[in-house]
Amino acid sequence: MIHRAPLSRKLSAIAESATLKVDAKAKALMAEGKPVISYAAGEPDFATPQFIVDAAAEALHDRANYRYTPAAGLPVLREAIAAKTLRDSGLEVSPAQVIVTNGGKQAVYQAFQAVVNPGDEVLLPAPYWTTYPEAIALADGIPVEVFAGADQNYKVTVEQLEAARTDKTTVLVFVSPSNPTGSVYTPEETKAIGQWALEHGIWVISDEIYQNLVYEGARAVSIVEAVPELAGQTILVNGVAKTYAMTGWRVGWMVGPADAIKVAGNLQSHLSSNVNNIAQRAALAALTGPQTEAEQMRLAFDRRRKLIVAELAKIPGVAVPNPLGAFYVYPDVRGLLGRSWRGTQVDTTLELADLILDEAEVAVVPGEAFGPSGYLRLSYALGDDQLLEGVQRLQQLFG
Repeated sequence: MIHRAPLSRKLSAIAESATLKVDAKAKALMAEGKPVISYAAGEPDFATPQFIVDAAAEALHDRANYRYTPAAGLPVLREAIAAKTLRDSGLEVSPAQVIVTNGGKQAVYQAFQAVVNPGDEVLLPAPYWTTYPEAIALADGIPVEVFAGADQNYKVTVEQLEAARTDKTTVLVFVSPSNPTGSVYTPEETKAIGQWALEHGIWVISDEIYQNLVYEGARAVSIVEAVPELAGQTILVNGVAKTYAMTGWRVGWMVGPADAIKVAGNLQSHLSSNVNNIAQRAALAALTGPQTEAEQMRLAFDRRRKLIVAELAKIPGVAVPNPLGAFYVYPDVRGLLGRSWRGTQVDTTLELADLILDEAEVAVVPGEAFGPSGYLRLSYALGDDQLLEGVQRLQQLFG
């Protein structure tokens, strides 16, 4: 009998995105008619602003958009991204230092591919976005988790990073505001971490996709603004998905030093070529057009943030640090574990999330997707009425 050669061992070791898996399960239950409320996906419930849609519709009638364009992105969009990077991240770059990608996720993947060599250790502050460790592994790197709990507002310190550093450490992942926690590093904290990375010659991959979604007067200071000298060893990752409710348009980008962008550009030329030109034109409109609707969405997120934090805090055994960015809340629910709820013993947040879905018909993502057990991620990027009803179901379940 002839046996087929095996599948890729590298890809076989990669797990499905936990957040997308939970969201898919919730949507399947909804399709069956179940009144499920899902806090699983990090996706704004708003429509993409009409002027952006209009720009895309206009682009459909330009025959130039039917053809291949530069793999690194439309020159006019790269110019707009460079202008945004100066405006919001305090870093002056040329358009040649920008690559437009199929969403921020491709930018994350390519960033690791550009700077990680086999066996390199990548310091990964936890809780972390579920894709980071898998993207590191795909680059043959070794993720080294550095955990900061609710008592630290989920923010790691220089002392923790230094304790985790070895002679194999080459990269640090820095995310502010954070997915999954919503935490925002202060300017002083950001500067201290940036100076530490500079001192040790460590690359920084800084995911800034939530930088415009901040509250209570907070500002997500870019690590390259806090430490300008770090620009030569930092790749910034960003996109239009979250700020402009454009998750399905799939436009992100990476910005970095010329040599890193060169190798990442070579990769993209073989991997995907240019991003859809219509979506690129829409992203251009988003970045250069009026920001009124983006600000209205931010204000709505802020209102929802206050509501969900206040309501979750009413549940005994739940501690809720106040998130100052993104659209997530990351309660510490260890007080609910090691107990029986409606006849079911619950010892982990994997089990807790299953119980919540079964008993309350509410979808949340367990902490195991982002690091240690004991926590839940809830996105508040959903309608106000659903947001309140879902938390009230949790109050009834655990009251």
